[in-house]
Amino acid sequence: MAAALALSERTRGRTAPNPNVGCVLVKDDRVIGRGWTQPGGRPHAEAMALAQAGEKSRGATCYVTLEPCAHVSPRGPACADLLIAAGVARVVIALGDPDPRTNGQGAARLRAAGLEVVEGVAEAPARAAMPGFLTCQTKRRPFVTLKLATSLDGRIALASGESRWITGPEARAHAHLERARHEAILVGRRTWEIDQPKLDVRLPGLESRSPRRLLLSRHPRESGGPSPALSNLRPGEEMGPRFRGDDGWELLATPSDIAALEGVDHLLVEGGAETAAAFLREGLVDRLLLYRAPILIGAGKAALGDLGLADLATAHGRWRLTDTRMLGSDRLEVYAST
Repeated sequence: MAAALALSERTRGRTAPNPNVGCVLVKDDRVIGRGWTQPGGRPHAEAMALAQAGEKSRGATCYVTLEPCAHVSPRGPACADLLIAAGVARVVIALGDPDPRTNGQGAARLRAAGLEVVEGVAEAPARAAMPGFLTCQTKRRPFVTLKLATSLDGRIALASGESRWITGPEARAHAHLERARHEAILVGRRTWEIDQPKLDVRLPGLESRSPRRLLLSRHPRESGGPSPALSNLRPGEEMGPRFRGDDGWELLATPSDIAALEGVDHLLVEGGAETAAAFLREGLVDRLLLYRAPILIGAGKAALGDLGLADLATAHGRWRLTDTRMLGSDRLEVYAST
């Protein structure tokens, strides 16, 4: 199952609206097939592993990180049916599928066909491996990661606005890897105006995994135009001449508009301070990436705007440290919302 979980991470951020699933087929103590959900959501992990194993699948054990789907889609057959037809003898499942089209029906169909089914193996790691899909199923919005790169005293820029670079090359490379694991990335209008960020992935071999670019702005739209919640920006529209010639940005009016995004299960919010605070105030941040550089800035720009806290007591108990590591001279701390 650990191998299947590792395979599932290969296309995290590229399979929406389908989950990023991993699958390993084993027979006579040998791996005969490996699969993971392909970009765009098809083929599914089980289909890929079965195709690789071929006739060897008969009598094999399938380890899969999510319950095999039970519904037939125009894009492909149900994975439960594929496993049955291939003659697999045993299926070990990490996590049940909350999608109402499956939700226990996949495991039930396998058992009805005479297959041995084992559930709940490595359930917690499986949940951690597909947070976007699970959040979309339960909260009807993407899983949101907020990235902050600060000095030791919590500043993201000098008073002049200069912020390149707070952190070193190792931390910046890690941040680009995080971008590659998200379908979309978002900044506020002020950050866009000051930094003109590209928001792409600049790691060798991963350039094609640059996420969709989103802009949070309350700028009013002309009457009769597209929905104020979300639309593609067009040359000359909305944001003035600085957007002319670039129609690759998408506009959101409020943080809650992320629920209207299609094909986005993982959203990375990169700044600035008021945008970060807006997502935190609405309780929309599931994960914090805090890159902390060993520098002191003093009178500079704070990492966050007002969070609207009534007292200090309400600030406690909201975050749980899940990981910490050194990236060059910088420290990364990862927190999960409790």
